[in-house]
Amino acid sequence: MNKQQLANKIWESANKMRSKIEANEYKDYILGFIFYKYLSDQEVKFLKEKEFSDDDIMELVEEDSETVEYIQRNIGYFISYENLFSTWITMGKDFDVSNVRDALSAFNRLIYPTHKKVFDKVFDTLQTGLSKLGDSSNAQTKAISSLLQLIKDIPMDGKQDYDVLGFIYEFLISQFAANAGKKAGEFYTPHEVSVLMSEIVADHLKGKSEIKIYDPTSGSGSLLINIGKSVSKYMSDGHNIKYYAQELKENTYNLTRMNLVMRGIKPDNIVTRNGDTLEEDWPFFDENDPINTYNPLYVDAVVSNPPYSQAWDPSNKEHDPRYSRFGIAPKGKADYAFLLHDLFHIKPDGIMTIVLPHGVLFRGGEEGTIRKNLIENNHIDAIIGLPANIFFGTGIPTIVMVLKQKRENTDILIIDASKGFIKEGKNNKLRASDIKKIADTIIKRESIEKFSKVVTREEIRNNDYNLNIPRYVDSSEAAESWDIYASMFGGIPLSELEDLKEYWEAFPTLKDALFTNSDIPYVEVAVEDIKQTIKNHENIVSFENTFASSFEDFHNYLYSEWIEKMFEVEIGKSENEVSENIFARLEDISLIDKYEAYQLLDNEWGKIAGDLEMIQSEGFGATKKVDPNLIVKKKDGKEQEIQDGWVGHIIPFELVQKEILSEQYLALTEKENRLAEIPSLYEELIDSLTEEEKESDILNDSNDAFVGKEVTKKLKELKKEAQTDEVKEFIDKLSRYEKLSQEEKDLKKEIKKESAELHMLTKETIENLSDDKVCELLDKKWIGNLIECINKLPDTIVNNLVSKIQALQSKYATTYFDVQKEIRETEKLLSSMIDDLEGNEFDMKGLSEFKSLLMGE
Repeated sequence: MNKQQLANKIWESANKMRSKIEANEYKDYILGFIFYKYLSDQEVKFLKEKEFSDDDIMELVEEDSETVEYIQRNIGYFISYENLFSTWITMGKDFDVSNVRDALSAFNRLIYPTHKKVFDKVFDTLQTGLSKLGDSSNAQTKAISSLLQLIKDIPMDGKQDYDVLGFIYEFLISQFAANAGKKAGEFYTPHEVSVLMSEIVADHLKGKSEIKIYDPTSGSGSLLINIGKSVSKYMSDGHNIKYYAQELKENTYNLTRMNLVMRGIKPDNIVTRNGDTLEEDWPFFDENDPINTYNPLYVDAVVSNPPYSQAWDPSNKEHDPRYSRFGIAPKGKADYAFLLHDLFHIKPDGIMTIVLPHGVLFRGGEEGTIRKNLIENNHIDAIIGLPANIFFGTGIPTIVMVLKQKRENTDILIIDASKGFIKEGKNNKLRASDIKKIADTIIKRESIEKFSKVVTREEIRNNDYNLNIPRYVDSSEAAESWDIYASMFGGIPLSELEDLKEYWEAFPTLKDALFTNSDIPYVEVAVEDIKQTIKNHENIVSFENTFASSFEDFHNYLYSEWIEKMFEVEIGKSENEVSENIFARLEDISLIDKYEAYQLLDNEWGKIAGDLEMIQSEGFGATKKVDPNLIVKKKDGKEQEIQDGWVGHIIPFELVQKEILSEQYLALTEKENRLAEIPSLYEELIDSLTEEEKESDILNDSNDAFVGKEVTKKLKELKKEAQTDEVKEFIDKLSRYEKLSQEEKDLKKEIKKESAELHMLTKETIENLSDDKVCELLDKKWIGNLIECINKLPDTIVNNLVSKIQALQSKYATTYFDVQKEIRETEKLLSSMIDDLEGNEFDMKGLSEFKSLLMGE
């Protein structure tokens, strides 16, 4: 299974296993065991590379001081054979919770001095929390054994640049965050926000050969890791990035260290600290030798997502160099304290991005003073308003603020990105296209209507240093208005047609072809079929031809990039390279949103990247493999994983059936479609029965299904009766049911047999594919759907225009006079109906008065 399937499987099982333990706590156990497995597997991998045999590894003991020191010196720690993760697995029923306690205690004791800060007490949260996994030693052993079995299949050999392990780790963290409520904010920044901040930082730092990055509220470390990943795309050696992380909560601090180590980052490049960022600034010295080791921390980038509006103690901070220049944040809200801390630690050419609540943009008092000082000293570079409900555990609107120590320009770019998202469960989520658009706008520093504006310092001064986004960017949709003249007399106002000016600019002669000429600022639709007129117009035909020409060789380009070069393609960079190719093709084509095209690419890229990862790590033979299709079924009251057929490792069964085994596939599909029709034919038969026929015991109690044996019995009885027309018709209905019932049984047997045969034939076909056929199928899987979706973009534009014009036509099709006329005619009709009514004296007087009112008398 691919990394997403494996991650889903682990999450589903872990969520069931945690029972009553809070998600926020349970994450510490499963993630802690994953880290222990990683360290254990890394030691075995190192030893095998140094030509240690399996027998040599089995002899690893703490008492062998020479071997212990050799291993410690190279990897920073030592794990004896009896404490290896793989040994626990082989122990089976002999495994006990005491094995874990002993192993974790030994690990802490056997860390090499140079790696103390990376590994010291990293398992403390796991070790102290083992007792929560059960009320007794047996219960704890059972819970831990289940966890070990769950994670034993995670590959940790580094073949895929730690991608699978890192992906699963972050996926689990995100899932625990989604289930941890308000506590999620303590350890997790949503991946999409992290990627957005990463892209902004990476563009600023590209070209540097060595980089230092720092997160003073590091949580799980995912934000820091994503920054490093984005930055490394522009570097020849990703090991030239040094990671600094500080975190207050010990269990979360442990997550930071685990996450950094498991991404293959060298321990020498990891500098972490468990401490209060606001109270204890990063130590500028080694505590053992403060005078000779004084070295202030200045980095190329600081990224952070601190706790929002946290209370703090600002007393005695006047002389703290972090705050003395700009002001002290108020006691009840530490937002600006975190911001100023971050700003203090960036180099003159550095950059920082920080997530904050919207209030920092407009709140007064001490915060207003700090904001003014930051603006006047030219540090605020950009502000990005994010959608509400984008963070787990809070629905408050948030922003990303970008600051720099030195800037050439004095303006501020303000972006309102609050409208770009998709709904996912209770939360909103930035799409790949939203992230791309924001990042591009920051990089190009563009003003875009209803999205962004480059605001001068003078304008901000005139607004009393208030940076509230709606003051500068109006992203609201215009309220619908109704033209009074058109409402009374009909016609489409030219002013409303002008709202479609981007279409008229793109299609210069189309408007004249669609509407009448008029001396007044109102026109009528001049054609009977708006849709056909637009689709056949020369401007539209030219537009579609230009698009087709631009993308004529797009398929060949993708085939070359992804299939011909599948072993050379850099998976981390390919999506961006292809997107730039798409953007270049769309450069001279108006109306089509390039970010919509980018989203189409991203929708497909996930499965393409996953396949490429497997092919590059496992070889081309992976394309001809099938895997057991494992499903969970209940047996004897317990859920068990059993095999239910096969699935393609990379090539989907259905794709092979459609493309290679189409004759068998279509024949089977035809039978399945026929089987699906039969229930509706039963319904028609039941509806055709008379009430007397329905009462003849041939239907169930609900009268919605035939009872087969009763139908057979009734048929025998009817055939003995006199053959009246009614009886013959009833016999015909029951005979039709019997035929349908027999057809249904036969179809089910045939479908079951032929499905099994086709399934096994598909397995055999995949395993014996030629290399050329594999490439042909990958072409269909990776490229076919993307090309199809992109080719529909012009149709989307045309259909949107058709809908808008049809809506305008309908809007003023019925005038006020038409409504009035209809009301009068209805009143006359109602009045005439009153004349036909009869009643007592008082009824008639009442009706007479009502008629007078209707007639306006």
